[in-house]
Amino acid sequence: MSLVKLTIKGISYSQTQNGAYALILNEVDGERKLPIVIGAFEAQSIAIALEKEIKPPRPLTHDLFKNFAERFDIIVKQVIIHKLVDGVFYSSIICERDKIEEIIDARTSDAIALALRFNAPIFTYKNILDKAGIFLKTNPQESDNQEQVEDVLSDPETFGMEESNEAGETYNKLSLSELHEQLETAVQNEDYEKAAKIRDEISKRES
Repeated sequence: MSLVKLTIKGISYSQTQNGAYALILNEVDGERKLPIVIGAFEAQSIAIALEKEIKPPRPLTHDLFKNFAERFDIIVKQVIIHKLVDGVFYSSIICERDKIEEIIDARTSDAIALALRFNAPIFTYKNILDKAGIFLKTNPQESDNQEQVEDVLSDPETFGMEESNEAGETYNKLSLSELHEQLETAVQNEDYEKAAKIRDEISKRES
């Protein structure tokens, strides 16, 4: 079976499952998206790896795994989402040490969090993408199920719950220097959801 390379499109808060997030993977040479529901901790870890400016004061679990692997000369070469059963994605981490390759079973969210930290490519098989891949822009004639999927994928570039008007207005009133100070404080307090929101406001100001 042929492999299809994927990139991370974004993370959105799942409107259908409380406390869950939708990780959206994008087909590199195509238009299909592969949505995967993940937990809040994994979403936070992936978001931090994507946000290069945010450096945790202490290593998160996936950072610890990377430090441990590097200490023992273990390299993560690639991640493969190899199976889909009853809506659950199964993944493998392909590692190498002393030119010996090993395959480690992992949850897809953990595998992707590690792939980001090792700059390793992410793949899936064509038959999985054929079965679970979707297009974000849907036709009104399509099924109700497809509409529900699109609801989960709303605002895919945004990490975290929808910002409240109150929080948005608070950030709007702050100067850039004050925002940078709050960003540093949020990171030190390990409040990464708040840090990501402040980064969004800073990016909008500086763009």
